[in-house]
Amino acid sequence: MTTVGIRLVEGLVARGIDTVFGIPGVHTIELYRGLAAAEGKIRHVTARHEQGAGFMADGFARVAGRPAAAFVITGPGLTNTLTAMAQAKSDSVPMLVVSGLGRSDTLGKGLGRLHELPDQGAMIATLCHTETVTDPRKLGEVLDRAFAAMTAGRPGPAHIQISTNMMGQPCPALPPPVVASAAVPLPMGRMRSIATALNNAERVVILAGGGTRGAHEELRKLAEMLDAPVILTANARGAMHGHRLCVPASPSLAAVRKLIAEADQVLAVGTELGPTDYDVYAKGGVPDLSGMIRIDICADQLGRHPAKMPIKADAGPMMAGLMSMLLPANREGARRAAATREAALAEMPAIYAPLPDHLEMVEAIREAMPGTIIVGDSTQPVYAANLYYDHDRPRGWFNAATGYGALGFAPGAAVGAALASPGTPVVCLIGDGGLQFSPGELRTAVDEKLPITYIVWNNAGFREIAETMRQYKTPVLGCDPSPLDMEHFAMACDMLFAAVPQDPEVLAEMLATPHDGPRLLEIQVR
Repeated sequence: MTTVGIRLVEGLVARGIDTVFGIPGVHTIELYRGLAAAEGKIRHVTARHEQGAGFMADGFARVAGRPAAAFVITGPGLTNTLTAMAQAKSDSVPMLVVSGLGRSDTLGKGLGRLHELPDQGAMIATLCHTETVTDPRKLGEVLDRAFAAMTAGRPGPAHIQISTNMMGQPCPALPPPVVASAAVPLPMGRMRSIATALNNAERVVILAGGGTRGAHEELRKLAEMLDAPVILTANARGAMHGHRLCVPASPSLAAVRKLIAEADQVLAVGTELGPTDYDVYAKGGVPDLSGMIRIDICADQLGRHPAKMPIKADAGPMMAGLMSMLLPANREGARRAAATREAALAEMPAIYAPLPDHLEMVEAIREAMPGTIIVGDSTQPVYAANLYYDHDRPRGWFNAATGYGALGFAPGAAVGAALASPGTPVVCLIGDGGLQFSPGELRTAVDEKLPITYIVWNNAGFREIAETMRQYKTPVLGCDPSPLDMEHFAMACDMLFAAVPQDPEVLAEMLATPHDGPRLLEIQVR
């Protein structure tokens, strides 16, 4: 008998899913029967915590540029995954979570059954698209709607739940997946108006956000045609490494804000203009952007900030379509970008004196391991690099220190990233505090023999939070959790280990040492 669980896995394979992250349980046995039946077409990666499974799916999707999936049990399995789903929602990451659900004849009755929630679907509905499989004949439609929710428009997570008594029911063969409809082309008159505004401007500045992931070539060509500096938010870093027009710096910095304020035309592409990029210190003073041209795939986002020309469109096709209507011009873009880069770097010590030293450590990783993927957690060098850092590959720099800001993101996300790009070296940059949120996911990296270097920034506590408390003249409390003994922890994980001083040259030398499988380096922070 071919069951709902088997057909669901077949439907995932038909829609391009080749890896599922999760932890099996009594309430998902039939899903795992489906995975076994699809052997060779889809792999299962066992996390150590459902939150880690969600972060793995997130990291996979960011690097692969397509949806990833996680299987979790009813109740606590799903609630454990909620944090990862919220992070994916914040950063527009397409991630499908398939969960179990209690027996359909017991739902909402408060019988005290195992893993029971008052209304599991309603809880998820506040965050993202969710559906319950109630009819095996409609399974294909449920999958089509979930994948459309993840990929049509602004990407994000989606959820499908299946009652334990439904998973093993007979299920007919699924129809082929519905092919997503092509984006509606922008009216030519509208495009001409945009092109005219850009052609008539003398000081164009481009704000590029995570919506430009996968469109870095179009972004570069557009910038060159307009001779316009490109300010990259944290989720867009790596798009224009080393380019004369690249400004890999946060719009929270005064120098970057000055560049924006001096522009006579701002073009914002795929950026939600959120405060974790544009006003991270909550000081106000963001330049007036009401005269901007704004391109975004999400109509809701376009309605949240006034703009002279809001355009609902996919960033890549829109930028490509504009090219033939633009006139080459000399707007001194390279000079303006260079001056901003220099001024942005110069102001960092005044924000926090150690920032340049922290940034040097991140740059040492890039120089020692060209083309690596750096997955960051909320830790001091990641905060520094989000302020100013130019990574050397698209989709190669991302972290949870923006948007939702979930600590413990990086260990699992690094596993997903490594599996999405086999053979590519991956660095997980995490603090000693963040590591203790999800240390078990390092064992998954060992099981999968992944080339991940876990770099632990060990300042023996939550120093970033402690510094903020001092800044606000608040007594520093709760910021000194004892760190793991990193050497013995690495031994327990069967990983190579080395202690490294806070010295970029020593770190670079250590990173250049060949290694098989994952390893752990501890930076002993001064």
